[in-house]
Amino acid sequence: MARVKILDNNAADATALTAVEDVCTTLAMVGVDYERWDLSRVSETAPAEDVLVAYRDEIERMKQLGGYTTADVIDVTPDTPGLDAMLARFDKEHTHAEDEVRFILCGRGIFFLHGNDQRVISVEVAAGDWIRIPRGTRHWFTLCSERQIRAIRWFQQTSGWTPEYTDSDVDQGYEPLCFGPVFVGQRATATIAL
Repeated sequence: MARVKILDNNAADATALTAVEDVCTTLAMVGVDYERWDLSRVSETAPAEDVLVAYRDEIERMKQLGGYTTADVIDVTPDTPGLDAMLARFDKEHTHAEDEVRFILCGRGIFFLHGNDQRVISVEVAAGDWIRIPRGTRHWFTLCSERQIRAIRWFQQTSGWTPEYTDSDVDQGYEPLCFGPVFVGQRATATIAL
């Protein structure tokens, strides 16, 4: 489930929103759409073709609503050739000439959305999250520490998805901190002998 934080002046103590209604409301403030989708249709490791068949109805619905012409499945793992170069293309503030639409099947990543009010909203996406970032929205993206994500992507034209950098350097002031499903980690036990 997505975790959303509004980061005023990069405040580390920003409250994380996780309730679907709160996430939807907060993201709507910057024109971003969010939904939770069912993950039970295919396994995380199903071939891309099976994924596209399993989500055919949603893919077609999105194509009709957004004018998307194609959809594919992207698989990124720590072993993906050129991963660092690929991530470097998207970890600086940029826009696109078309919407960025993703349904996360597994793994985690973090979008930073730079609103017109100059606030930055971080959105940690995970399995089951569907997100649409409208064309022209200032944002940047990176993966969480596992450096893994699998997602269905929609395109109006693949050429329109090239990043157009803003050169604002606003992205330099924010650390990509992903919390994941557990914030604290395992509890340590210690004994002291007297």
